[in-house]
Amino acid sequence: MVPNVPKGCVIGVDLGGTKLLAGAVDADLRVHHRALRSSRGSDTAEVIGIIEGAIREAIEAVDGEAIAVGVGIPSTIDQARGVSVYSTHLPLAGVPVAALLSERLDLPVFVDNDANLALLVEHRAGAAKGARNALMLTLGTGIGGGIVIENQLYRGSQGAAAELGHIVVEQDGPPCQGNCPNRGCLEVMASGSALVREATALAGLRPRSALGRALSDGTGITGPLVTDLAHEGDEAAREVLDLIGRRLGVGLSSLVNVFNPDVIVIGGGVLAAGELVLTPAREVMVARGLPPARDFARVLAARFGEESGMLGAALLARDGVDARTSRSARP
Repeated sequence: MVPNVPKGCVIGVDLGGTKLLAGAVDADLRVHHRALRSSRGSDTAEVIGIIEGAIREAIEAVDGEAIAVGVGIPSTIDQARGVSVYSTHLPLAGVPVAALLSERLDLPVFVDNDANLALLVEHRAGAAKGARNALMLTLGTGIGGGIVIENQLYRGSQGAAAELGHIVVEQDGPPCQGNCPNRGCLEVMASGSALVREATALAGLRPRSALGRALSDGTGITGPLVTDLAHEGDEAAREVLDLIGRRLGVGLSSLVNVFNPDVIVIGGGVLAAGELVLTPAREVMVARGLPPARDFARVLAARFGEESGMLGAALLARDGVDARTSRSARP
C-alpha cells in the first residue's frame, strides 16, 4: 500500500507486443504504483483479462482512488468508439476495448494507439515540449509511431495514421513481423526483434566475442544483453547496435523529408543503448535527408524512457475526464 496517495489518480496502461506496464498516476505525473505483466495472451479474452488484472492491482494499491483509465494499444484505433481495429502483434482486431474494460471496472476507459500516447506526454512535458511539429518512434518488439502537427496529435481520417514503423526501407527485405503483409518495413529492420535477430546471427560468426560466448554457453541473446555487452566494450555487440542505428537513420531520412519536424523523439526498450544507436541514426539521416529539414530536426531520446506510453495513457484518461466534465457543465 502506498501512503498519502492524492485523490483523483488515473490508471495509465501501456500494452506492448510482449509486456504491459500499468501505473497509478496523479495530476503531476507522479507514479504511485506500477504493475508489470506479460501481454502474450493466446486469445482476445486472455489479453483483456491481463489488462484488467494489472489495472485492478494499480487501483487497489492506491486505495481505490482512481477516477479513469487510459490504455495505449499497439494497433490502429477507432478512438471515438474505443475500438482496437487491427494489431500486428496481439489478438485485438475489432475489439471494443474501452467498452469491455469500462463495464468490468465501472470506470470511464479511453483508448488510443500506444505510440500516440508516448508522444502525447513527451510533447506536453518531455523531449518534444515546445515543438510545433514532432514525431516519435518507439523501438520495442515492433516500432510504433506518433505525429504532432501544429501542436495537435495527428490521427488521420480513420485514426490509423502514424504507423511509422511500417514505412518500407528495403523493397525486397524480409517479411515484416506479426500480421503485417509487407516486406522490408522499418520495424523488421530496426526494432528490438531485429536487434536480437542480427545479434544472434553475428554471435555465430564471432564465437570469440562476448556475444559469441553468450550464444555458445546458452545464455540466450536478448536486447538488454546486447546493450550491456556493448557498453562493456564488446565490438560485436557494438557492431549490431550500429547496424540497427544506421537502418533507423534510413527511416528517419524519409520522415524528415516528409514532415520537416522540429524534433524526432526515440523511445522504447532499444533506447537503453542510447547514443550507440542514436549517433549512427543521426549520421545516416543527415547523409540521406534533404536540406534544410535534415539539418533542422533534432533526434532525441525520450525523457520518460520506457514509461512514456504509460504516462501518456494516464494523460489520455485525465483529458477524457476533463472533457466530459466540461461538456456536462455546459448550460
